[in-house]
Amino acid sequence: MIQFTRIILLALALSLAACGNKEPLYQEQAYVFGTQVDVSIYGEDEAKARQAVVLVMREFQRLHDQLHAWKPSELSDLNAAIAQGKNSPVSAELEAMLEDAARVSRQSGGLFNPAIGGLIQAWGFQADDFKAVMPDPKKIAALVRANPQLSDLEISSEIVKSPRVPIIVGTADTTAPFLTIEDARGFEVRSRNRAVKIDLGGYAKGYALDRAASILKQQGIHNALINIGGNVLALGAHGVRPWIIGIQHPRKPGPIATLELHDREAIGTSGDYQRYFELDGKRYCHLIDPRTGYPVQGVEAVTILTHGEHAGLQSDAASKPLFISGVANWLNAARQMQLEEALLIDDKGVVHLTAAMQKRLKFIDESTQRKVEP
Repeated sequence: MIQFTRIILLALALSLAACGNKEPLYQEQAYVFGTQVDVSIYGEDEAKARQAVVLVMREFQRLHDQLHAWKPSELSDLNAAIAQGKNSPVSAELEAMLEDAARVSRQSGGLFNPAIGGLIQAWGFQADDFKAVMPDPKKIAALVRANPQLSDLEISSEIVKSPRVPIIVGTADTTAPFLTIEDARGFEVRSRNRAVKIDLGGYAKGYALDRAASILKQQGIHNALINIGGNVLALGAHGVRPWIIGIQHPRKPGPIATLELHDREAIGTSGDYQRYFELDGKRYCHLIDPRTGYPVQGVEAVTILTHGEHAGLQSDAASKPLFISGVANWLNAARQMQLEEALLIDDKGVVHLTAAMQKRLKFIDESTQRKVEP
């Protein structure tokens, strides 16, 4: 059974109910990255908004095709070369992603680990449809012992001619979809560890959010909401009010709480209800602890709030260490990832949250059991 995080766009619902007055809100939906994608633009001419969304959706599809972990892609080509002990050429963009993902992995103490694609595959989650089947425990133990890390990668570079190179998050100019340059660096990657199998599923959505924000800015769009399967980035506002969104309840239809999302803020949610299967009454989700090789237990969802130029990227990658850390250590993980606004919902339905996050939320049911951390 597959379910995806759904962020409820309350601002849109309010506008539809507004006395028949049509607000200048343009919205399109698509299915990319294995989840639903929504882009909403406020206060712009429809033709301008439509053209901007076309560019964003085209970029999402490009990234999906480039980073697919189990279908032919630049990333799958790299993984095939690593498995054979060979060097593989990669684009400057993918090289930058690998470098940045390795930085986040170090910051998380290895809990965010995109090199464990072998474990994800062994559990059956590298598939469009997966079955409720337990993997071979010996295989899981062997993959854990192999200890694949992005730090196992060795990257070399050389100057190559390339007239059009996609820009990357982290460059000085994030206002245009492409930089035109005479010379660019080409990269070659090899791994000291053949067990490395890269899966950027916990990174790509956040990267795509920031890319979308750059494209919309370049197109003169200042007020928008971008939602990729529960990772949501806000630009500007919804008219005179902020964007209002809901955080999905992990076990019931609808939101558990709402919050206002301001310019260049993003939220990211990791949940055990997104991709999972159940066997003998036990739930196994796609969020795997690299230390044990098994899906995390005892946590239903984690939501974090991030800010700034790369809020989208942070909203995706930084939520995983909190989820994997579990109820006992999630707060330490939040501090390690430099997150002030975060919450965790345990398997008893108790909402653990930071004091800063408490201030931002309005709970649908005020009787929801909460534990506010200092």
